This record gives sequence, structure tokens and C-alpha cells, in this order.
Amino acid sequence: MSNNGSFLGASFNKGINVTSRRFAHTDVKFPNFDGYRQDSTLDPTKPARETEDARRTVPHAVFYGVGGVISLMAGKEVVQKVVAYKGMAADQRALASIEIKLDEIPEGSTKTFEWRGKPVFVKHRTAKEIKNEKAVTVGDLRHPEHDDERVQKDEWSIVIGVCTHLGCVPIANSGDFGGYYCPCHGSHYDGSGRIRKGPAPLNLPVPPYVFKNNVVVVGSD
Repeated sequence: MSNNGSFLGASFNKGINVTSRRFAHTDVKFPNFDGYRQDSTLDPTKPARETEDARRTVPHAVFYGVGGVISLMAGKEVVQKVVAYKGMAADQRALASIEIKLDEIPEGSTKTFEWRGKPVFVKHRTAKEIKNEKAVTVGDLRHPEHDDERVQKDEWSIVIGVCTHLGCVPIANSGDFGGYYCPCHGSHYDGSGRIRKGPAPLNLPVPPYVFKNNVVVVGSD
């Protein structure tokens, strides 16, 4: 290779000149969507805030119209259920409530009854159990409820026997707090049906009931 940049008789340029050009595609035609736009938005120079009310008229009408129809349908369902219940025969309505003879439940024991397809625990509490439940500090509970809020008579605790975790049926007179124990995932309830330990988030629900002498009617308030 020689000093003048030749190699085997060939010459090389020491620099490369590159020229770039941009072409304007002025022949491209864009589709016209004016036929799909509202009249109030056809003017491109008009600010959007000036056409806001006009643009929202149709969506608002659809929203409130559909909402009104759904509300009417829901109201119709409620009315139909009420009318159907009122129109039931007396023996059919009786199935919505059960009568439990309290003198058949010894003190210190719990009996299970079926009400509307669900188990109901009726617990005849002893004086010691009553004292223990009323002494519980409500502020320490996961679902704070005083025993007085859950019973009508101190010696009787009546709850629906469905665990508030995943719906299993607890075992009565068991668990760390002498109330109910759910074997599915280990929730412990006390003698008032309040959750004290385990994954359940809420206390066992209390059904509507009234006392009539030595009978309690569950399903009547």
C-alpha cells in the first residue's frame, strides 16, 4: 500500500458523503368521519368545553333511562315476593317460622333446629356462662358486640349455625371459648356466638325471634 492511499493499483476515497431527503406525501387522503360526529362537534375551531353539554345529552339519557328500567324491574320483583308471601296459606307461612319448646332443652346444653334450610343453635346457658359472656371486653373483639345486644333473655342464646368464614356448620359446646367450633378452618365462637379466634370475620348471626311463655318462635319479630 502506497502513501497516496492506493492499494494494488486501486484508489479509495477517504470520506463518504450521504444526502438524505424527505418526501411529503401530500397525495394521501384521510377518511371523513363527519357523518359519525354530532352536529355540535363539526366545527374544529370550537373549544370542547362549549360543546360539553350537547355531547353528554345522549349518554346521560341512556344512563338514566337504563337505570330507571332496572329500578322498576327490581321494584317489581320485591312487590311480587311480598304479594306472594301475603297470599300464602297459613300452613305455608308457618314454614317460614318454627316453634321451639324451651323446657325440652336442659340447662348447659345446646340443641340444633332447622329453620329455612339453615341450622339454628338454641343454647340454654348456665349462670357461669352468662357471667363469662357479659364480662368480655367488647373492644377486644373482632366483631364488637356486647352480649346484651345478642340475647333477649340472658339464659338463652339463639344463633344461626353457619360459620361466617366459608359457610360450614360449627360444632356446638366446643372450642376454646365454650361456644362453637368450626372444624373446617378452625374458627372459635364463644357462648354468645361471637368470633374469638380463627379466620371467620363476623359473629354468628342472630335470627329474628320472640318468646311466648315456654316457647320461642324463630322467624317472627
